[in-house]
Amino acid sequence: MLAEETDPLLRSYAHHCLGVVFRDAGRISDALDQLQLGLLAARDAHHGDRERDVRATYGVALALGGQTDAGLSELRSALEGATGESGAKVRMRYAGVLAVLGRYDDAATSMRVALAEMVGSKDVDWVARTRVWLGHLELRLGRIDVAEREILEAEEMLRHSGATLQWLAAVENLAEIAVARGDLATGLRSYADAIAAYEAAGHPPRHELVVLYADTAMAAGLSADASTLLESHHAVASLTPVEEAELDLRRSAAFLAIGDTHRATASARAARTKFRDQRRAWFELRASLAEVRARASSGEAAGLSRKAREVAAALHAEGGVEAASALILAGKLSAADARRALWHEASAYRSSPNGLVRAAAWLAAAYERESQEDARGVLSASAAGLRAIDEHRRLMGSSELRALATTHGRELTEIVLRHAAHDPRTLLRWSERTRATALAQPPATSDAAVIPASLAALRDNGRRLAEARQAGEPTEDLERERLRLERAVRTESHTISADSDPQRPASAEEVVAGVGDGCLVELVDVDGVLHVLVVHKGRVRRKVAGTTKEVADLLGPASMLLRRTARGRPASTADVGQRLQQAILGDAARIIPDGPVVLAPTARLHGLAWSLLPTLRDRPYGVVPSAGQWLRATARRRPEERRTLLVAGPDLESGGAEVPLLAERHPDAVLLDGRDATLAAVLEQLDGADLAHLATHGHFRADSPLFSSLDLADGPLTVHDLERVRTAPYRVVLSACESGVLAPVGAEELLGLAAALFSLGTAGLVSSVAEVNDAATAELMVGLHDALARDEAPAQALLEVRRAAADDPVASGTAAAFVALGV
Repeated sequence: MLAEETDPLLRSYAHHCLGVVFRDAGRISDALDQLQLGLLAARDAHHGDRERDVRATYGVALALGGQTDAGLSELRSALEGATGESGAKVRMRYAGVLAVLGRYDDAATSMRVALAEMVGSKDVDWVARTRVWLGHLELRLGRIDVAEREILEAEEMLRHSGATLQWLAAVENLAEIAVARGDLATGLRSYADAIAAYEAAGHPPRHELVVLYADTAMAAGLSADASTLLESHHAVASLTPVEEAELDLRRSAAFLAIGDTHRATASARAARTKFRDQRRAWFELRASLAEVRARASSGEAAGLSRKAREVAAALHAEGGVEAASALILAGKLSAADARRALWHEASAYRSSPNGLVRAAAWLAAAYERESQEDARGVLSASAAGLRAIDEHRRLMGSSELRALATTHGRELTEIVLRHAAHDPRTLLRWSERTRATALAQPPATSDAAVIPASLAALRDNGRRLAEARQAGEPTEDLERERLRLERAVRTESHTISADSDPQRPASAEEVVAGVGDGCLVELVDVDGVLHVLVVHKGRVRRKVAGTTKEVADLLGPASMLLRRTARGRPASTADVGQRLQQAILGDAARIIPDGPVVLAPTARLHGLAWSLLPTLRDRPYGVVPSAGQWLRATARRRPEERRTLLVAGPDLESGGAEVPLLAERHPDAVLLDGRDATLAAVLEQLDGADLAHLATHGHFRADSPLFSSLDLADGPLTVHDLERVRTAPYRVVLSACESGVLAPVGAEELLGLAAALFSLGTAGLVSSVAEVNDAATAELMVGLHDALARDEAPAQALLEVRRAAADDPVASGTAAAFVALGV
């Protein structure tokens, strides 16, 4: 048109269109050039509404380029003399720039006026876009119901108008509303669907969509995922200066969450400088908070207290959702006389509709009570804060998200345990309240009969990877495909909403009554020191043992000795075992009565081969995530149909030698080996089995515990697969290396193969926590099953196995690597 058209009115439209395209591509300088030409053409055409329309777009481009004062000036000029529908369109853009500046009240007022002026307009797209903007602003102002009403109206209009990209903007806002209501799973699903829809339409996702998706991932505890998403976006997106500043702020939060305080500080400073230059005070304040948080986390204290108080006071004055956490941080950095007042101000947010804000406010109340030496008040405030965290994760169907979400309550857990430690029963109560809570709720999964396409593809990829490695073929492409499929499976799992409520934690009285004449030993980490609770015959006694650092320093040597033994080079474990016992149990070892013991260790100690400890070597013991989980396991009724499943996976050094022998002892058992040991067949037979024995290679994934797996004929059986079983097998024996290793995540939560079985309802599990010798394992498993066939409990059966292997160093080391989990 510009090459051929001389009519100034038409030329103004052409320049205007080019300006919009350049602006949305992040080419602000080119956009401004085109819009200036469009203004000149509109003026030559003597068309007032046309000139005001172009000027309004010019003002928006200036604002997005960081020239916010100039942009607002142009928009005010465009408003002069503007009336009717054209005036409403100018006002809508003026309100949008006010929103960019963080002036949400003023923006909402102008947006409502614009919408009222558009009543009766036939331009459906503009009316709908104005409703989307108004819904966005109402949400920012905390009026969630009003926001949802506006967005739903707009979504309905846009769905039928064919304006795909504008419709997707409405969908994004609905996702944000779900998150505001605490339904992170729905929010994650909606954001993922929106990104897929953009890709299907041939467009990159909007910048706002990416950062909101990252915000939601952060709220769900997926900090590494959020950081990866933001860094990928930063590398490929064409951003306006306004968007660059917003991205720097989000990157700072993500860097801090993954522990990179240097980059967190640098990104926050960059964001603060850009926001200041853009006259965006609302955002500059939040960048200042991000900088204070990053500097405080890096240990920097000089001059930080005053800055922290200034930022916190400003946020508190406007009632921002960040105010409670900012006031808590300012209190920590301030002198004692100012600390209590800041925490008191933070506690005022206890009625916030946002669960994480409520949790922060109750944490502040707990700190305030602590400063007043009010232990009862600390426990009461902490209980309320933990309830807020529970509410935050209540709708999460993914076991990974539920576990990670407890990260937000870590400080509450630390303070409550510190103040409960004075009394053994009180400490037991709060230890149970704060550990392995994610296992008290079964995973919400789809029908087990339907295999999700992403899981099926991942299993096929695993089979092809194994074949390629065995044949010595290149695997780079298959590895890249595996990572892509794992991301798809995780993303899909995160979008599942919960379909059941968690069971309440066991009370101290219930635990004491359940233990009866037996013995429970529960380990509690209180400020880096292990407290040992011994429950026996109605009493709860407490002893203080070593530090968690002392124990951590011994875990490596213990694991190395077991690994050497598994490889045929046995070494004595007596010294490291004695040192472990002293560090973990201390004087409590002397008050543990003779007989069976149930151990409830801290999350980080679940991977220990407990029979290395002298006091446990020659007694039956079972390991549980919590006493509450043990009580649930003991209450599980054994199936009336005593169906046994035996599985032999591929490529075992022993060839699964124990399985044929076990099949002779269990003539009615279902045997799956060779090509018959497929994932579908194994899952079908696991469902409701009395006893399942799986002799397969196992792989523990510390980087992503839900992809820990067992090798089957057609690929790996992962935790994601196990979580689709309708009725958990009563007891399971996993003879693979490291099949019982659990990853500690969040605050005293566990993820892995064993954790998945516990959350489904499996009562007992025998598995290894270290590398084992295949040949020795095969023989030990036969002895284990002989004991189980005599109705011995798994803990007693393993004791008999350890005694039988005592004279063979390799067999003895292998037996030590197996533990009985549950009952």
